[in-house]
Amino acid sequence: MPKRVRHIELKSGMRVDELAEEMGKSGVFSAGRVAKAVETYREMLKAGSTIFMGVGGAVVPGGLRLVLTQAINEELADALVVTGANATHDLIEAFGGYHMRGEAMVDDVKLRRLGVSRIFDVYVPQRVFEIFEDRIQPMFAKVAKEGSKMSSAELLRRIGSRITDKNSFLKAAADKGVPVFCPAVADSILGLQAWLYSQEHELVIDVLQDVREMVELASNAIRPGAILLGGGVPKNFIFQSMLLAPRSFDYAIQITMDRPEHGGLSGATLEEAKSWGKVAKNAKIVTVIGDATVVFPIILAAVMKKA
Repeated sequence: MPKRVRHIELKSGMRVDELAEEMGKSGVFSAGRVAKAVETYREMLKAGSTIFMGVGGAVVPGGLRLVLTQAINEELADALVVTGANATHDLIEAFGGYHMRGEAMVDDVKLRRLGVSRIFDVYVPQRVFEIFEDRIQPMFAKVAKEGSKMSSAELLRRIGSRITDKNSFLKAAADKGVPVFCPAVADSILGLQAWLYSQEHELVIDVLQDVREMVELASNAIRPGAILLGGGVPKNFIFQSMLLAPRSFDYAIQITMDRPEHGGLSGATLEEAKSWGKVAKNAKIVTVIGDATVVFPIILAAVMKKA
């Protein structure tokens, strides 16, 4: 028997977890999916699941840097896979750089003349990349002293362990022993800087080693669960690990604004992943269509309240 839609009731001083519960009483549209995502996340934690978090796009410039750090510190993720952009912009702030509020409708040629790069309505002054270069090159030298060949996860662990900024998710991950994979590290300013360093020094980032480490994690995972912010490389790198593991994901939460019709992974449904054996046939799954910079903080805040 279908349940009745109950209307969301707002109250003065309402907590985020209480709002999520009200959204669950409605149970429909994106409100219902957010509530289901909170419930699924809580169930993962209760089951002792090994939680893999994929961080696509550029959510760090979008304001989620500290949210990722809190997720790690609160032990709400056991492994992360991130884009090179998110790793780069975390380090930019760790090194004293910053991101600025801007406008989406703007003369980009003028911004170029002013030395400002744009990520939709986020402005990144050229001088912060100069700060980044000045800091990352000596850090590569220190990292390479521990061995010049490493996976991207080992590279980010070594870098994170040398950061003093407590708001850095790479530092939090290094401190907590949470691996952070960046299999497409070459596709970023961090990758460009690594290549520049390698022209005069020995430095090899072995992404095939990342595959081995990720498959080992997946193979040893307990009731594995996936939290996917966007898609792209992070989503696929997490999901493909199950092709060589003895199990599939028992839980999966996806937050995306993409559509599935064109065949792109970022919009691919979680149901589709069942055909590949990446997600178990009876897995608890939920897809929330929305902006991760809006949806994920709500979900995480509600989960943290009950965790």
